[in-house]
Amino acid sequence: MARRGPHPHQTRRPLVRAALLATVGLAALTGCGADDAGPRLELTAALPDTPADDTTLRVGDPATQVALEASGLDDELDIDVEWANITGGPKTLEAFRADAIDIGSVADIPPLFAHWTGTDVRIVAARETVDPMEHPTYELGVAPGVDVRTIDDLAGKKIAYSPGQAQGALVLNVLREAGLTQDDVELVEMQSVDDAFSVALAGKQVDVAPLGQSLAKTYLAKYERDGATTIKPGVRDDAWTLYAPTTVLEDADKAAAIKEYVGVWAEAQQWISDHPDEFAQAYYVDHEGLTPEDASYVVKALGEFTVPTSWDEFIARHQETVDTLVEAQDQEPLDVETIYDRRFEKAIAAALEGEEGSS
Repeated sequence: MARRGPHPHQTRRPLVRAALLATVGLAALTGCGADDAGPRLELTAALPDTPADDTTLRVGDPATQVALEASGLDDELDIDVEWANITGGPKTLEAFRADAIDIGSVADIPPLFAHWTGTDVRIVAARETVDPMEHPTYELGVAPGVDVRTIDDLAGKKIAYSPGQAQGALVLNVLREAGLTQDDVELVEMQSVDDAFSVALAGKQVDVAPLGQSLAKTYLAKYERDGATTIKPGVRDDAWTLYAPTTVLEDADKAAAIKEYVGVWAEAQQWISDHPDEFAQAYYVDHEGLTPEDASYVVKALGEFTVPTSWDEFIARHQETVDTLVEAQDQEPLDVETIYDRRFEKAIAAALEGEEGSS
C-alpha cells in the first residue's frame, strides 16, 4: 500500500490530552464523557464528516498510540484524542461500563461477550494477518515436563481457559481441530490477565495455556531450561477489531470523530507492518519493556497486518467462531453481522483508497 509523505508541520500538534488514564483508576473517570454529548444520531443514519470543535475521543489502544506518534501519522488527526492505557477484553469492557473510554482495541471475542452480558456494542474496524497460519497471534505454552508436541497430544491435559477472551475461543477451536471435545481434557477456568497463564504453567497448575507472542518469548526465556516448550495452535487466531458502545455511536460528534480515527488507525496498522524494527523499538522496548532481542522476535512472529476494505469474509469467519461458542458454551445464538457497523467499513475503504490515490 502506498504511503503519504510527511506533513510539512513545523511542530506536531499535541495528540495526548491525558495519557495513561488507567493508572489513576476507572472510578475517577466515570461519567467523564456524559456531560458534553453531541446531537443524537440514529445507527442507520449517514456518518457526519466533522465533529464539534470541542469533541474528544477517548481511546484504549496503546499500540496504535505509539504507532501514530512514531510514524508521524498523528499529524493527520484533526480530532483531540485522550489515550487510556487499557488493553484486553475484560479491562476494555470495564472501561466501557464506567464510561471511561469511547472505543477499544481487542480481538474478536470481547465484542461477543459484551453483547452476551448486556452491553450493546458495535465493531467499527477489523484487522487480520497476511499469513495467519505461519504467524499466529498465540502459541500454546506447555508446562515443564509435560509431553505435548502437537495438538494431538492434548487429550487428558489440563488447559487454561478464559471463556470471555480470545484465548478461550482459541482453545475450543484447537480442540475441534484436534478432534477432541471438552470432555477429553480438563479446562481450568481463569482470566488471562498480565502473565497469569505463564505463572500457572510455571507452577504446573495447568499443562497447557495460550500465550501471546511476547509472553511466549518471556516464558521460554525463564523456563525453557526446565523443560518448558511452546507449539503452534494450528488454527487461525488473527482477528482483531475496534469496537464501541452503541451509546457512543449514537452521539453524532463521537461518531464523526471515530470515522476520522478509524481511517488513520488503518494507516497505522500498515505502518506497523512496513516498519517492524521501528515499531518494535517504540512499542515493545520503550513502552512494554521488552529487550530489543525479544521485541524483534515478537514483531517477526506476528508477521504483517492488513486492514480489509470489505468485511464479508471477516464476518463469515467470525460467525463460525460464534457458532462454536454457542455450541460449546450454550451461548445465545447470534447473527454476528448485527454487531458490525458497516458505515465504518465504507469510511475505512475511502480513507485507504485516498491514500493510494495521493501517492
